[in-house]
Amino acid sequence: MNKRHKIMPSPICLFTYNRLSETKQTVEALQENYLASGSDLIVFSDGAKTEAASAKVAEVRKFIQTIKGFKSLEIIESPENKGLAKSIISGVSSVIQRSGKVIVLEDDLITSPNFLDFMNQALDFYANQEKAFSVSGYTMDLPSLTDYSKDFYLGYRASSWGWATWADRWNKVDWEVNEYNRFIRNPVEHFQFMRGGSDLPYMLWKQMNGKIDSWAIRWCFDQYKKNLFTVFPKESKIKNIGFGETATHTKSMNQFDAHFGDETKREFLFDDNLIVNKVVAKEFRKRFSVLNRIKNKLTA
Repeated sequence: MNKRHKIMPSPICLFTYNRLSETKQTVEALQENYLASGSDLIVFSDGAKTEAASAKVAEVRKFIQTIKGFKSLEIIESPENKGLAKSIISGVSSVIQRSGKVIVLEDDLITSPNFLDFMNQALDFYANQEKAFSVSGYTMDLPSLTDYSKDFYLGYRASSWGWATWADRWNKVDWEVNEYNRFIRNPVEHFQFMRGGSDLPYMLWKQMNGKIDSWAIRWCFDQYKKNLFTVFPKESKIKNIGFGETATHTKSMNQFDAHFGDETKREFLFDDNLIVNKVVAKEFRKRFSVLNRIKNKLTA
């Protein structure tokens, strides 16, 4: 169970681009976190991809200069457009080398007031448990979680919506996916990879064939190869507001809606028993099924 001792809050990396309204909402919610004033915030601002985006990027950069409410604020502005994948990989790598751990947000994620409490406590508890790959602040509203007795559950698939990890795990990720040629010829491994969702092998294929530029699918594949787990909260600490026609990577959302639950809870209990609940894992996997994806598109 949890050890009672003072936890040093992890630095928070916030990645922004050209969406002022969403960025403001993300920052305002983060400022309301109980641990905000004791946390260092590092804001990464990607450069404009086109001339038309320059004015919007400038608006976001003007706003982030005004951010208050954190222990410290560091702003890193890129002169050129790196894109999300390169920005995340390089930005997280630079911060995690000096801190040993990191909490990561993008500019379209609303956090509950106890988001930082859950993330920091999980980071502390599993710091020396190498089977823990990452911590997620987001979870789906799965049926079995309604009466779930624990504060957390384990999953096979990392989430990119408000997450955290440790340097010793991040530094070992194979971003080049050197095992892909062996993996692509092995149907058994395809099936095993799908325990986190049937969409994963196809997403990896698109990444390796230049159809998408995703750091997250490479991260998930690395987790699968090493048979590691992600720690999820029973109740989500994240809501995504980035869905819509102006979103770069996401356009619709139905089965991924989530609610915060108890926003006043400050203490979370974890344990070393790293066993995946089969019922929860099945419900999790089902949300990524072909049928559910078709339903989501039809009702969007």
